[in-house]
Formats: sequence, structure tokens, C-alpha cells
Amino acid sequence: MVSIRRRLGDRFSYLGGLPTAEVYAAAYKALGVPVYSSAVFNFVPKLAMDFYHAIARDDHEAVGKYIDDFFLPYLEIRNRKAGYAVSIVKAGAKIAGYDAGPVRAPLTDLTPDECDMLAALMDKQGKQ
Repeated sequence: MVSIRRRLGDRFSYLGGLPTAEVYAAAYKALGVPVYSSAVFNFVPKLAMDFYHAIARDDHEAVGKYIDDFFLPYLEIRNRKAGYAVSIVKAGAKIAGYDAGPVRAPLTDLTPDECDMLAALMDKQGKQ
């Protein structure tokens, strides 16, 4: 990607989705890719926008706080089982009041305990 960005300059645009893209946002910005697709925007939109603005203004202290306070605990839940990158987004949306239904096989939904962990993590982020 670096060689393509170097060759094309400002003509190069990339908007890709990665599971929990926020943890890659600073590195992608350094490559010249200032935007990303945020799955957590579906259930913690204020947090997602606050994080994006912190990345955009190079506020490393705020970025680190968001990573430590939300994204690393979120990843601990997400990484419990293969396929949870989809399951956790659907669970978050349901907790936020936007039920998107269950995941399709072969994926599995979060367990009730994991949903409780996610709900507690979301609650810590305040009103969204």
C-alpha cells in the first residue's frame, strides 16, 4: 500500500473495513489513509466520532485513552471466539436498541455473559 500511495499521491483513496479498524487508524493515517470504516459507530456513535476526531487532530493522549478504556476491553470480548467480529457488532446494536437479529451459521452469537460484559463496557462510555 505504501508504494501505491507514494506513486499515486493524493489520487489514491482507500476506505477499507477491518475488524475494529480503530486499532489500525493511526498506522493507516501515517500511510496517507486518513479514514476507515467503524463498526462500533453502529452502537457507540459518539465514542466512534470522538475517536475519529482525536485521530484526525493527532491527539495521541486521547487516542490512547480510548484504546485503553474501550477498544482493548472490546477486543478481549471479540477475540474469545472466531467469527465474533460480526457477532459483537450485532450484540452492540441490540444493546443500543437496534436489534439486527442473530448471526447466521456457522457464526454464533455472544453468550449472555459476554453480552453483559459488552453492555457494561458500553455503559461506561456514557450517553451516545
